[in-house]
Amino acid sequence: MSDTGGEWQVARRRKGASRSSKSLQVSAACGQESLDVGKTVKRIRDTMSELRCEEFWHDWKADKDAEDQPERIPRTCQQLECVCYGLGPFASCVSARYQLAMLLLLLEAGQIPLKDCSVYDPVFSSGERDVLRDLGLTVLSENEEGKRLVEKPTFFYLMHCGKALYNNLLWKNWSARGLPLMIIIGNSFSGMRDRTIEKEFTRDYSYISKAVDFSVERKLACPSHLIDVFNDTAVITFPSNSLNGLPQSTWAESPEPQYPHSPDLEIILKETQS
Repeated sequence: MSDTGGEWQVARRRKGASRSSKSLQVSAACGQESLDVGKTVKRIRDTMSELRCEEFWHDWKADKDAEDQPERIPRTCQQLECVCYGLGPFASCVSARYQLAMLLLLLEAGQIPLKDCSVYDPVFSSGERDVLRDLGLTVLSENEEGKRLVEKPTFFYLMHCGKALYNNLLWKNWSARGLPLMIIIGNSFSGMRDRTIEKEFTRDYSYISKAVDFSVERKLACPSHLIDVFNDTAVITFPSNSLNGLPQSTWAESPEPQYPHSPDLEIILKETQS
């Protein structure tokens, strides 16, 4: 889809169509046209205002404020950081624009400074990177492939990203100390399992396969008219009490993920130096 014309409407998913991750294909026109930064920022802020009026946003926000639920959306925390991967070309993709607007609302509700939110997607155009900086976000320059070591409480916003990115993130923090530092808002792990052949899931995405059994996830509300934007979204946490009860063998061997059996890998790998 292109956003170069008039206003967008959120397209509904065709019956039977799958929406497990963003497409890695970007139109030839995307990123080649000059981007009006001010106009794009205004459009994003208008989308934020639109989402504020949605009933489901109040459900998400109420979830954030629930004092007695450890898997809630991040509460106010001075040291909480945020990382967003795989947002997509939000200047030309309506779903990505809505997801960016939702990220900004979550940061606002959680009182997380915009500068403490790092964003990256290899498909971002230079104009889109300028928009993100204008909004106050920190734009990463390196493709981490999701392999970010967490050293303090971190909120990951991974809307409709590929399984490999989640798997890489889990691998990098695969310990009883590291995983509890993460809160993920993204695709449901159990949903990934249900949509994937069991043999392939355990072989290619072993860390997600294991994490399904001890992570805590709660589905977030999604209105029918935004099904392509927020469907299958969950808050995923890793409670320390659950992890501490696991056998030490759980953490004994944690080889870096390789994906030789996944020709249609839903992640853009960083370029290797020759």
